[in-house]
Amino acid sequence: MSLMKTFIGAAAGLAVSVAMTATASADTIKIGDINSYKRLPAHTIPYKNGVILAVEEINKAGGALGKQLEVISRDDQGKPGEAVKIAEELFTRDGVVMISGSLFSHIGLALTSYAGQKKRLYLAAEPLADALVWAKGNKYTFRLRPSTYMQAAMLAEQAAKNPAKRWATIAPNYAYGKDAVAAFKKVLKAKRPDVEFVTEQWPGLFKIDAGAEVQAIEAAKPDGIYNVTFGGDLAKFVREGKLRKLFDDRLVVGLLTGEPEYLDPLKDEAPENWLVTGYPWYAIETAEHKTFVDAYQKRWNDYPRIGSIVGYNTMLTIAATIKKAGSTETEAMVAAMEGLDVATPVGTINFRAIDHQSTMGAYVGRTKLKDGKGIMVDWKYLDGAKYLPSDEEVKKLRPAAN
Repeated sequence: MSLMKTFIGAAAGLAVSVAMTATASADTIKIGDINSYKRLPAHTIPYKNGVILAVEEINKAGGALGKQLEVISRDDQGKPGEAVKIAEELFTRDGVVMISGSLFSHIGLALTSYAGQKKRLYLAAEPLADALVWAKGNKYTFRLRPSTYMQAAMLAEQAAKNPAKRWATIAPNYAYGKDAVAAFKKVLKAKRPDVEFVTEQWPGLFKIDAGAEVQAIEAAKPDGIYNVTFGGDLAKFVREGKLRKLFDDRLVVGLLTGEPEYLDPLKDEAPENWLVTGYPWYAIETAEHKTFVDAYQKRWNDYPRIGSIVGYNTMLTIAATIKKAGSTETEAMVAAMEGLDVATPVGTINFRAIDHQSTMGAYVGRTKLKDGKGIMVDWKYLDGAKYLPSDEEVKKLRPAAN
């Protein structure tokens, strides 16, 4: 099924959900969903599909506090100001009890600031910038996905086992990219003091001049390359890198590169033997995950992406929060989320009280071509709790919120 058809199906499903409950709004609990649906549909459409599936399952099982969940979904157009405007409308006009979602880090940070100022609960589903729960963190913001630091630390741990000493980095020039490079360098140097970083490339987000970037990296003669580009930038970088043999006989580490949203569109151009974080949905054999995949494929006639599992887990978290709080009052929900355990298709995750970061982990493995497309092999799931700073470190990183 094409992404456009999937999007239409997702929108229709959400509309049905809203329509079914609109006549009895007193018996519903409204959740505001904000995301960049038009700007990056390859990720946000699967996210919305996961949201809808979870809400349907939750409501079929009785909802939360005996009420049905109702999701009101809005597009932020990839603009922080628009996201904040929408958040205010969702609370004041639509009567939502909390907001969730968002993808880009700069939008997540804007909503984090809004949540802290207005004392509104915000569950950041996908933004990865470390500042969201640390330097800019606040009482009212929580994050689901493993942060930039967590995933970079997982990759650095594996990279340190390889002989590569001279490293090059390439990352988009905004908060997420900067955090990703800083974290990788910090952890790799701690584990391998002998490494050095010989060049850093900072293309504008979705404005990469791949030929020039590849040429600059090749000129530095690195042993290893740390890649943080994604989406269209990743496709251009991979294409130019292969053409110029940049990746030959080098260790290449790719943050997010193994996620179906970014790996699948490359088709037979997908890189091989890159060390990546991703989502090998087709090979995860746990009972919980297989149940999720079966339900997702039945509902959407499509396979899940990482966004799907994030959207699904977001709604599971919200339902668990409301149930534990016994209320939709903001302070009660905030208190309930601190230390909250949630059973998910990837295992039980915990929202740490000290920094509001979830312990959801990530899958780390190598890329390989199979049947004309990229997959992940030799992968393992790494528990996010093992890749987070100590409480003492967090207190230093999060001064404004502690």
